[in-house]
Amino acid sequence: MKFLLNLNQSIDAIKANLFRAGITIFIIALGITALVFVRTSIDGIKSGLGASFSSLGSNTFRIMNRTSVIQFGRRGRNARQKFPKITLREAQEFKDEFGDKYPVSLTGSGGSTNKVRFSKNETNPNVAMIGTDENYLSVSKYAVSDGRMLSPDDLALARNVVVLGHEVREKLFLTENPIGKTVSISGKLYKVIGTLEEVGATGSSSVDRQVFIPITTLRNIKPDLGSLVINVYVEDARLLSGVMAEAEAVFRVMRKLLPRDNNNFAASKSDAFIGQLLQQIQIITIAAQIIAVITLLGAAVALLNVMLVSVTERTREIGLRKSLGASRNNILSQFLWEAIVICQIGGILGILLGIVGGNLVSTFLFKGGFVVPWDWIFRGFMVCLTVGVISGLYPARKAAKVDPIVALRHV
Repeated sequence: MKFLLNLNQSIDAIKANLFRAGITIFIIALGITALVFVRTSIDGIKSGLGASFSSLGSNTFRIMNRTSVIQFGRRGRNARQKFPKITLREAQEFKDEFGDKYPVSLTGSGGSTNKVRFSKNETNPNVAMIGTDENYLSVSKYAVSDGRMLSPDDLALARNVVVLGHEVREKLFLTENPIGKTVSISGKLYKVIGTLEEVGATGSSSVDRQVFIPITTLRNIKPDLGSLVINVYVEDARLLSGVMAEAEAVFRVMRKLLPRDNNNFAASKSDAFIGQLLQQIQIITIAAQIIAVITLLGAAVALLNVMLVSVTERTREIGLRKSLGASRNNILSQFLWEAIVICQIGGILGILLGIVGGNLVSTFLFKGGFVVPWDWIFRGFMVCLTVGVISGLYPARKAAKVDPIVALRHV
């Protein structure tokens, strides 16, 4: 009952000084929003990237001609290294030798600004064309919704056939069955042999916005394929590091490297990108926490001033309550509870804004699921409680020490 009485008195006092209390609540809400927003965004990004890069599976690694180091800015120690390109001959030789043990898939890029057209319907010029092989599905773990994936015959004969990503299919065919239809991709005709189920991924790299043709067909239309990527799938994740080492050894032999030579290619796990990106994001997290701490310090000072002003304005009320029998502890708890309630209201508002804002960012940019960072919600409440006690204790003690006789004379 005493708790409810203090709570009701605190709310009434806040209502009586709504403008001052409202400003303090808003400042506190900003600080908590910064904390919860960043944490929610990062958790959502993890969820979205995890789903996106599960396209290559956590049991998959890549061999390519450049490191996968992520770098913000043009310069720095972590600039990406480039090595001699991986040719189709090298990639095919590796696949022939290593593919008997583990599924190996080759991929090459046909550009990411292709426009796909069927009848009167066409996509924006932002479709990525991927040249690949018959093992792509077994390595990537995508699923075909209609038709089939590429076959060895498609590669051997360099057929003009294509498998469409979900978004491309929806844009061109709506409810019509696309299998067997002919589409135009950047002016060249291809027969649709299959479509993929919706995957969902990040930004422009979305698999749903890609089309897949035989890598041999891509070579015919683009003789300079650039550097290919070799993807290898390992069923047992515990063997992944050992298989990577074995694959590196095989590829070193193909490139005629001596034992003393460093690798002139890069091998990395498919989920290494996530760890690197999240590591880079940590600096954003630290910056947001610093901003939140500064904001909360400002909020603590503002709350202290608000409570001191409140004590001064309510001196007569304090004297009247003491004359009616209120003890020092009663007065102290009333003002202390008022400070705590102001902080908790600001905390609740900040938590709600942080969760909503963080999930909007992660959903629209990374297609992550809805995330509620319970640990940071608890921390937010504890931070608000601490700020409320620290900022409210001195004004509350000052109010408790007011002489009732002097207070009743106060006009």
